[in-house]
Formats: sequence, C-alpha cells, structure tokens
Amino acid sequence: MITHLQGVLEERTPASAVIDCDGVGYQLQISLTTYAQLPEKGICRLFTHLAIREDAHVLFGFFTRDERELFRHLISVSGVGPNTALSILSGLDPSGVKDVIVSGNVSVLKSIKGVGPKTAERIIIDLRDRLGKVETGTLSLSISSNKVHEEALSALVTLGFMKSAAEKSIEKVLKKHGSDISVGEIVKYALSSF
Repeated sequence: MITHLQGVLEERTPASAVIDCDGVGYQLQISLTTYAQLPEKGICRLFTHLAIREDAHVLFGFFTRDERELFRHLISVSGVGPNTALSILSGLDPSGVKDVIVSGNVSVLKSIKGVGPKTAERIIIDLRDRLGKVETGTLSLSISSNKVHEEALSALVTLGFMKSAAEKSIEKVLKKHGSDISVGEIVKYALSSF
C-alpha cells in the first residue's frame, strides 16, 4: 500500500491535489483542512489512503498522520464512506472532530453536509470509546504500539474477520495483556476470543 507521497505540488484545489513524484503525477482527494495547510507550489508530503472500489482506485491525501487515522476511523463506521469522511474533516479540523465525537455532540456532526442524524449517532456510538481512550491516554500512543496494533488488525482482516470485530478483539487483548505484546501474540489471543 502507498503510505505517503513526497514530491512537487503541481496543482491544488479545495477538493484535490496533484503531486509529481519523479515524473509521475498522483491525484489525491483532500479535505479543506489539508488544503489550508498545503503550500501554493513546491515540495510537499501527504500521507495517503488508497480506496479500491469496483469502478476506481482513489487515493486520498492528508497533511498529517492524525488526520489520516481519523479518516480511517470514520470510514470504519457502517454507512460512512470516504466522501462523507472527507466532508466531516473539511467541516472541522481533526481535533474538533475528536472533541465532537467524544462529547457526543450530534447536532454539530449532523450540520455537516452528507451527515444525517442517524449517521451522526452511529459515528458517536462506534467511535466515542476508541477516540476517548486515545484522548485520555489509556491506550498507548507510541509509534511502535500503533504499528503493532495496525499489523495485528491487518492480519485479522486478511484472515477474513470484519474490521470492527477485529478492532474490538484487539482492544480486549491489549487491555488484558498490556501494550508490550507482539503482533503474533495479539493475533493468537484475538483468534481464541472469536
């Protein structure tokens, strides 16, 4: 998977950016938050998420890792697609989105284009605990533990488990056994819980 692109910013609009990487131009869909942080021209780096659909491969770009992780959390919610997630990240900056979700503020979420009351409630129900744990520090935020978490999640999804069920299982394992645990042990314990 493409994790980031670094190159010359050839063009940018509020909805997309084109980065030239050694003669290959990549078009990325971006949020207004990322757009506001991009330079007008010159070298830039965007963290990416590749969405593969039946009719297209779409590359999404984010100025920070935090924004990309929040995007991934949002699209993990049933009924929230990449375009809705980008709308949310365009309506509020990443810390604002986290605050709204953790505080359970449905009215702010549903004021964003494309987010109805049911979707807003589902986002809050699905993500409040996950984002709340990250905010309060009960889940380790070190790069190595995030990498272990991501690798374990990827392994379970590859094995055919639903992403949301795998996330919950991994969180239970980390609560029970702590964050100083290997990917293999997480997967082993998670598999025994299914």
